[in-house]
Amino acid sequence: MGKLVCLLGKSSTGKDTLYNLLLADRELALKPLVLYTTRPARAGEEDGREYRFVTEEQLLAFERLFGAIERRLYHTAHGPWAYCTLKDGQMSGGDRICITAPMAIEGYFDAFGAENIFPVYLQTDDSLRLRRAIKREEMQHNPSFSEVCRRYLADDEDFSEEKLALCRIAKRYDNRDLKACFEAVKRDIAGFLHTE
Repeated sequence: MGKLVCLLGKSSTGKDTLYNLLLADRELALKPLVLYTTRPARAGEEDGREYRFVTEEQLLAFERLFGAIERRLYHTAHGPWAYCTLKDGQMSGGDRICITAPMAIEGYFDAFGAENIFPVYLQTDDSLRLRRAIKREEMQHNPSFSEVCRRYLADDEDFSEEKLALCRIAKRYDNRDLKACFEAVKRDIAGFLHTE
C-alpha cells in the first residue's frame, strides 16, 4: 500500500486546481484516489476522473460490495449529497492523492495508518473565496447561488479549529499565489513520500 495525500480546504480555496497540478507532476507520480458521490457532476467534470458519480442506490450497493472507509452526507440546497471512500482496491500500487474533508480523515487514519496520510490544508481570505465560488458557479449549466451561500457558511463549522486539529495538520498553505503554493506543497509532499 502506498501513501495518501489529502487536500483539504474550504470551498473555492483552489483544491481542484492544485489537485490537477499535483497529479500532472511526473516527479511526484501521484495517482488519484477517486471518491464516490451522489452529487451531480459540474461542468467539465468527468465520471471516474474527479469522482465516480452514482445514485444513492448505486452507492449503497457499492458499500455492500466493498465496504466503506468513510461516508459523509451534506444537506444541500438541492437535497442530500453523499461522498464516500470505498475499500475498492485503489490504494494498492502507488501513492495517491484525493480531495476530501476533515470528517473523512479519521477513517483514512484507521484504514491506512496515520503515518501514511499527509493532510494538505489550503486557505485563502474569505472575500477571494467568495469571488471564486461565484465565478465558478456562473460557468455551470444551472447555477445555484443558494448552494454557494450554503457551502460558504457551512465551511466555518466543517473546518473549525477543533476539526482541523483532529486532522493533524502540520502546516497551512496560503493559496492566493498559485505558483508559490504549488511549489511549497510539492516540496513538502516530496519530503513526506520519501520518508520511511
